[in-house]
Amino acid sequence: MAFLPDGTILVTERPGRLRRVTEQGLDPQPIAGVPEVFARGQGGLLDIALHPNYAENGWIYLSYAAPGPGGGGTRVARARLRERELQDLEVIFDMERKTPAQQHFGSRLAFDKEGFLYISTGDRGERDRAQDLGDAAGKVLRLTDTGGIPPDNPFVGKAGALPEIFTYGHRNIQGMTRHPETGAIWTHEHGPQGGDEINILAPGVNYGWPLITHGREYSGEPVGQGLAAAPGLASPLLHWTPSIAPSGMAFYTGDVFPEWRGNLFVGALAGQHLARLVLQGDRVVAEERLLEGAVGRIRDVRQGPDGLLYLLTDAPNGSLLRLEPSS
Repeated sequence: MAFLPDGTILVTERPGRLRRVTEQGLDPQPIAGVPEVFARGQGGLLDIALHPNYAENGWIYLSYAAPGPGGGGTRVARARLRERELQDLEVIFDMERKTPAQQHFGSRLAFDKEGFLYISTGDRGERDRAQDLGDAAGKVLRLTDTGGIPPDNPFVGKAGALPEIFTYGHRNIQGMTRHPETGAIWTHEHGPQGGDEINILAPGVNYGWPLITHGREYSGEPVGQGLAAAPGLASPLLHWTPSIAPSGMAFYTGDVFPEWRGNLFVGALAGQHLARLVLQGDRVVAEERLLEGAVGRIRDVRQGPDGLLYLLTDAPNGSLLRLEPSS
């Protein structure tokens, strides 16, 4: 979801619908002009983000699974919303290698303090792609707001590597946000059977999938080297084993819940709860599980401009929820 300056909330739905929510409720008519999506399995319309200067330029960014020769792959486009229609649509990233696989598209969007756009992609269920620097799958990409390549990206000029890659060795990132003080980009990603991770991104770093993981194959066998850590591969800040299937991620900076200021919130799909993580610098020192089993699978979590927390749950009872103080 994304919050427009007039208070409207834009919500993406997997089959390819973009919806408006106002104080009057859900607009029954989806927004027109959404590009065609590869709505199969985990694929479809994914994340949405506003340009940091949205009030001046009106750009809205969408990530989605897009159809193409061979199947589907992650794509990012931007457009402007006029009345009830997206116009001026421009594709700024398109995963070249598309496959019929229906899982692990990613994809989350985040802007850093300099206005560069970060895009997460999943490994598409073909895990070795995450280690291939000539392939956009299983990566975090860093682009300009128009889709250009920042000259200081870590693999610019490296033979056989895509210059848009910022980090690699990721399985399936479904949470990404900017730290409100340090400006660092934080992510979380799904492990296999266990081993869900939180990481802080640094340029050029290999985050290890599928060479190392705290999880295991669904058969119970070890993954890759059978190790949770190895030299030259980044270890997570935090991991969940057993898996909670994290989705959505937001730092809380508001005044409505002063005791939560500076905490990191993560939604859980399989875990069906909202995880509140207490931080000291870059360390997680405590975790509280809120709403456990009460609202279903939490797909996204955001702080609204009113300082409240907003949650999206997914099928079969998809809802937009707002958390307010109890007294």
